[in-house]
Amino acid sequence: MKPIESLIKDNIKSLKPCQHGAEVHCAAQESGFKPQEILDFSSSVNPLGPSKKALDAIQEAFVEIVAYPDSNSNVLRQTIAGHLNGITKDNIVVGNGSTELMYLFAEAFLKRGEKALMAAPTFGEYERAVRKTGESVKFVRLDKSFQIEAEAFKREMTGCKLVFLCNPNNPTSKLIPKDNLTDIIDVALSQDILVFLDEDFLEFVDDEKNRSMIPQICKYPNLFVLRSFTKIFGLTGLRVGYGITSKEIADVLHCTKIPWNVNCLAQAAAVVAIKDETHLQITRELIKKEKVWLQTELSSIQSFSFTPPDANFFFIDIEKTGLTANALKHRLLKQGILIRDCSNFVGLNEFYIRVAVKTHGENMRLIEAFKRALKPV
Repeated sequence: MKPIESLIKDNIKSLKPCQHGAEVHCAAQESGFKPQEILDFSSSVNPLGPSKKALDAIQEAFVEIVAYPDSNSNVLRQTIAGHLNGITKDNIVVGNGSTELMYLFAEAFLKRGEKALMAAPTFGEYERAVRKTGESVKFVRLDKSFQIEAEAFKREMTGCKLVFLCNPNNPTSKLIPKDNLTDIIDVALSQDILVFLDEDFLEFVDDEKNRSMIPQICKYPNLFVLRSFTKIFGLTGLRVGYGITSKEIADVLHCTKIPWNVNCLAQAAAVVAIKDETHLQITRELIKKEKVWLQTELSSIQSFSFTPPDANFFFIDIEKTGLTANALKHRLLKQGILIRDCSNFVGLNEFYIRVAVKTHGENMRLIEAFKRALKPV
């Protein structure tokens, strides 16, 4: 038989793994700590975890494991629609985590020879989703303040089929100004360009409702808005995300996805989680308070440079420390704390890290760990 490598499709052969935060199990093997002993600041999710009501719903749904789950997540789609004005379940598609929807979108709409446009730096799975189809990516570098320069971005859109945008952006924790975002989507519409807008972290932003483009879905038939149950809802390990878009795009993605893509436990938990407003309000109040405290403490570390974050994580330039992100990461890991080394993001050098906002006690541990790690050896 021929070598297996010779039988692989070229676009698959050239794929490289996309590195992420939350590498707790790998970190445990390296550090000697147990996974549950590692304090993970590399993953920007709800520090309080999921709603207790959602956990109860999972237990109640155990009896459903003997049957196939609802392949189209109809109850969950109806529940989501009930929380959004002017949206029906026909505008919603649910995925096995929001990442599945990135891949589905690229698979469904990119034809041979077509390109996708995205910022640099931004979330790495957008690029990988495009390259998995065999098509190519164009990057537009963010400006010195890590913002999209709207005119440059619009120029580069010409001739592209898809645009991927992240708002607030990962890893920079910056919102795209609303006027710039609307301008980009308007130009995309005029050129028949589809826009995939990732709002996974927007629910941590104070004026979320004014910032979201979900109310504009009817105005923009080219727009797909991504949301997740991973971040603020804390259902990280269950893998469930959703998108809001036109019925036409939703229908295409329903046909493209695999059947039974979201398990019964995830569907049951998500239905309850989105209804638990009390848990969400407590979470938002905690993040707001702790972000202020953590910003003050991080600012006191003179070798750190950053601007105030819009999302629930800080993006920090550590070049003045004399350490690379990788070196600082490993110093912290010796103390049982995991941070995100951002050096693998397109457009960044080896001197950027990302840290999440967590509970007060955990944030205090982070600051003390930074101070110990930055002492001269």
